[in-house]
Amino acid sequence: MRIAVDAMGGDHGCGVIVTGVQDALNRQPQIESVTLVGQENEILPLLRPDPRLKVLHTDEVLTMADKPIDGIRRKRDCSIAKGVDLLLQNEADVFVSPGNTGGVVTVATIKLGRLPGVDRPGIATVIPTPHHNFVLLDSGANLVCKPIHLAHYAIMGKVFAQEILQQRQPRIGLLSVGTEDSKGNELTLGSFRLCQKLDLNFVGNVEGHDLFNDRVDVVVCDGFVGNIVLKSCESLAKGLFGWLRREITSTPLRRLGAMLVRSGLKKIGKRMDPAAYGGAFLLGLNGNVLIAHGSARERSIRNAVRVATETVAHRINHRINDEIAQSQIDLSDVSKPQLSVSPAR
Repeated sequence: MRIAVDAMGGDHGCGVIVTGVQDALNRQPQIESVTLVGQENEILPLLRPDPRLKVLHTDEVLTMADKPIDGIRRKRDCSIAKGVDLLLQNEADVFVSPGNTGGVVTVATIKLGRLPGVDRPGIATVIPTPHHNFVLLDSGANLVCKPIHLAHYAIMGKVFAQEILQQRQPRIGLLSVGTEDSKGNELTLGSFRLCQKLDLNFVGNVEGHDLFNDRVDVVVCDGFVGNIVLKSCESLAKGLFGWLRREITSTPLRRLGAMLVRSGLKKIGKRMDPAAYGGAFLLGLNGNVLIAHGSARERSIRNAVRVATETVAHRINHRINDEIAQSQIDLSDVSKPQLSVSPAR
């Protein structure tokens, strides 16, 4: 497995990324090579000797403040662009970046191209629940979507859940404002109709309170809604644990009680920690791209490399290509219904 890593994209500097990559190499001897893409003067002093580590120099960095399209036009040799080029040149099997999400999606889509039949790529994020994990797709790649795009996300989510979450018949749900078939806006109503015609275990519409009740394995939505859901879940988990920590340590008696439940709280915290999953795969492209969190630290980068190697080994994009090609209906030929918008309850 050959991995390319954007060493310049994170919020905490390249030192965090380099350390995370080197930790991953120590734990995963099956990795053939890792190419760190970025500014040599910052990366080289941080490296420990390892023949599997390479550095590809670039002078330019696409920052979080850069607008994706404008930034890419001005910074054609930025670390994201050069990392994706390694995929194109068959010098890497997967590209990992904690950088500007819009920039990664834009560059990867333009340079790699989409799989046949896929209109838009989508970011698949794994979210833990008390019962199991579910896949949220799209979680931020495309803010404006059409029903056909959400239908493709349903197919991609099915494959991802089968291969990565080991769900034989993953339950696919469409995120909406009500569970009734007639609930939703033009996008969700049209998507519902298409998903019904696909070879899926489609459970219909799901609401926000269904996500953590073991009702669904793949949650389909546009990237605008999905990114809000993702960041709300992350913020709630962080805020809730901070709240609990303050309350259970506020008095001597509570601190004594906290000792009794400490192991359970640690187990929950470990499952809810985004760093444990490392990043989210950008599905539907002619290449393997994993987007890590911009605030990722060493452990998160280490796990992003691990997740990248595991996911690529499952040949996810090949299966998506087959599922799209072998779909029982031609989604593009389905006539558009006359849709009305139903208000939320």
